[in-house]
Amino acid sequence: MFLRYHYTNMVGVHFLLISLLIFSLNTRSLSIGEDVPLLEFKEELKVSSSLDSTWIRGTNPCDRSKKWVGVDCSETGYKTVSGLFLMNLGLAGDAGDIDIESLGNLESLRAISLENNSFSGPMPDFNRLTALKSLFLSGNQFSGEIPLGFFDNMGLLKKVELARNKFSGKIPESLTKLKNLMVLQLQNNEFSGSIPPFAQDTLVQIDLSHNKLQGEIPPTMARFKTAFDGNPDLCGAVISKQCTSTDQPTVPKESNSSATWVILGVVVALLLVTILFKAKKTEENFSVLGKENMDEVVQVHIPSSNRRNLNSSRKVGSYNSRSHSSRRGSNQGKSDCDLVMINEERGVFGLQDLMKAAAEVLGSGGLGSAYKAHLGVGVTVVVKRLRDMNKLNKDSFDTEIRRLGRIRHRNVLPPLAYHFRKEEKLLVSEYVEKGSLLFLLHGDRGEVHSELNWPIRLKIIKGVARGMGYLHTEFANYELPHGNLKSSNILLSSTYEPLLTDYALYSLISNTHSVQALFAYKCPEAVLYQQLSPKNDVYCLGIVILEVMSGKFPSQYLNNQKGGTDVVQWVRQAISEGRVAELIDPGILNDSAPVDQMEKMLCIGAACTESDHDSRIEMREAIRSIEEVHV
Repeated sequence: MFLRYHYTNMVGVHFLLISLLIFSLNTRSLSIGEDVPLLEFKEELKVSSSLDSTWIRGTNPCDRSKKWVGVDCSETGYKTVSGLFLMNLGLAGDAGDIDIESLGNLESLRAISLENNSFSGPMPDFNRLTALKSLFLSGNQFSGEIPLGFFDNMGLLKKVELARNKFSGKIPESLTKLKNLMVLQLQNNEFSGSIPPFAQDTLVQIDLSHNKLQGEIPPTMARFKTAFDGNPDLCGAVISKQCTSTDQPTVPKESNSSATWVILGVVVALLLVTILFKAKKTEENFSVLGKENMDEVVQVHIPSSNRRNLNSSRKVGSYNSRSHSSRRGSNQGKSDCDLVMINEERGVFGLQDLMKAAAEVLGSGGLGSAYKAHLGVGVTVVVKRLRDMNKLNKDSFDTEIRRLGRIRHRNVLPPLAYHFRKEEKLLVSEYVEKGSLLFLLHGDRGEVHSELNWPIRLKIIKGVARGMGYLHTEFANYELPHGNLKSSNILLSSTYEPLLTDYALYSLISNTHSVQALFAYKCPEAVLYQQLSPKNDVYCLGIVILEVMSGKFPSQYLNNQKGGTDVVQWVRQAISEGRVAELIDPGILNDSAPVDQMEKMLCIGAACTESDHDSRIEMREAIRSIEEVHV
């Protein structure tokens, strides 16, 4: 009986050991084992040094304490790699260098982003990854035609973003067959031919602007009215442009009949009469619109109960028509008496459209006053009167502003137009309905503020970081690629996607006092030694992070720092005393809140606001750390 008992127990022990061994092997294959395909993918790239510090063989890509940069992991069951978000990391290679076979070994991979790197060549074979739900390749140098049936076997795709590349040929018809497609961004490529009929009910965002598309826009796309800008050969009811028969030759502009000149003469005459008639009122508006207090931080959004609509005699822009009329015989050209459009994605309008619109004061800051105007052409804009912007002549100013107008990034708001005169400069951008991050955090304690939970705040911080990464790449030769990052200059879309404004203006400012109104001048090295560098922007990013995480208004925003909370000192002291959790805004804490991730984000904010310039982390390092934080 003893032998029988002993045998039975030995069998049980062996079974237990075998079970543990199998479990261990399965766990490794589902987590640590995923380091192998990821490293195989990395090693094939021509440039991948930005991954060296965290992508280490034998470590777990999903280990929270040593998480690999750009690697996102699922939280259900075994932690496995579910997303690669490798944006703004300086990666480079040809299409053949992207090891699709290795990526195919990541069975839980659902999202890939290689945005804003330096990849080139034809479209890689991402269609072999049939389980993908999101594919983001914008901001590279991919080129050539995409096979029409490329997406046939990718039925799970929800988001496809291929903007700012050099893709050509027809838009693949297989995209129209994706039943789950929600977002499609193909802008700023060289796609040609007709637009295939996108009719998915799931589609909420599409952008085909600035390509070489031709023919009639399918009526099924009528709800996407601004998705087709920059394609002059498109027509149809969607854009209110009648299509003509293909056998009718287009009349060249130089062969227009004399009727065109008659119409033009009438328009000019009416314009001059309007300007002369309004000269007196408009001149008076200079003094009315120029008296805002420039010393206080004001959010770029006014609650409806506090809004003050100016009467119809107060027009946006304060354009001195009498000054213009006295010079109208000169050879200054149209741009001296009108707006210069640098971005036509929201339509085309002129200074007269602004003059006819009733203005609403939004606020003022160190760079000037801002006004909201709803134009007759159906677009609502923000007009900013810029102060002390005489450092550059008109041609240089035009070059700098046009560079801003060419920006295309989901987290950066480009200007639409500008007006340049020695005594008056206006910068026009799109109005964003939800308003500024400053207002949502501190000015509204109602329903909208309650929506700022942890996932939303993390989304905002990551979006701000991605936008900053783009600006630091696009304006890498600038001392201050942004220069004025603060919560009042972060606008939020209806889906809480952050949009950066007031960036890259440092080189335009002529007055020393106005230059020092930039928030980048609030970091310690700028205050003490007038030292400027991209790390000033890192400090500003840190303040935003601490503000979002704590919900406190930073005293750093105020000129005299009397009021608000010194978030830098407060956080530094709490970290040294092991009280990081006490810094978190109570509004985002609940039973399921990942406090360790929130604490990690606060520590990133503290590293960004390190007082010693040399000890402060680089922008690239800050972005990597932020990307590693998860919900």
